[in-house]
Amino acid sequence: MALHFVVDAPLGAAVGDTVEIGGAEAHHAAAVRRVRSGEVVTVGDGAGVWLTAEVVTAEPKRVVVRVTGRDEIAAPRRRVVLVQALAKGDRDELAVQAATELGVDAVVPWQASRSVSRWSGPKADKGVQRWSSIVREAAKQAHRAWIPTVDEPTGTSGLVALAAQLRMLVLEPTASARLSDLDIVADGEAAGDVALVVGPEGGIAPDELAALETAGATLVRLGDTVLRTSTAGPAALALVNLRLGRW
Repeated sequence: MALHFVVDAPLGAAVGDTVEIGGAEAHHAAAVRRVRSGEVVTVGDGAGVWLTAEVVTAEPKRVVVRVTGRDEIAAPRRRVVLVQALAKGDRDELAVQAATELGVDAVVPWQASRSVSRWSGPKADKGVQRWSSIVREAAKQAHRAWIPTVDEPTGTSGLVALAAQLRMLVLEPTASARLSDLDIVADGEAAGDVALVVGPEGGIAPDELAALETAGATLVRLGDTVLRTSTAGPAALALVNLRLGRW
């Protein structure tokens, strides 16, 4: 598979134009991947533009490619959003990385009442930057045309408001409904995006479950076992991908 670059600026280049890539992207390509002149690569801007190109110059701080093909990939009509509760260690980061590789379209950090990790002030900004970096690298690794967004952290009141705007599915091991039994397609596009809510290690508090359900969210379970916060979201996403015809 061709080496893939991601640039931060919008790509307006047409076939025949050259694109210059610098910074860490150029260093990784030239010094680590040993890209050479004449090699075919792809370049994306994370917002749907996908270029096929041929390497003209490969230097440690500067890689120049000539565009041989341009495609513009439309964003999904119904996005899938991962609402990931903050968790201790790197379990929430593992969930975000895997979900990005599997095709999630947006990530919302959730400060659940039982979250051991707490984000506030500068730590919240640092956390969003960290997750954004994880998402960018995972999307690049997966050769995705669209890089998921990472929203500002929210509390349960924010999720209650969000539940009125989309189809919210709360992963809860004690729920009677199974995610695999839901017909998400039957909801139609009018139902809006699909949000998968994953709780922290200690689970979602009863008052939070009640508030979300009252706001219109549906409590669902994946099966008869209890998954960790790092694996529940990606597992649910795989089922949703299948239901929406993405896989």
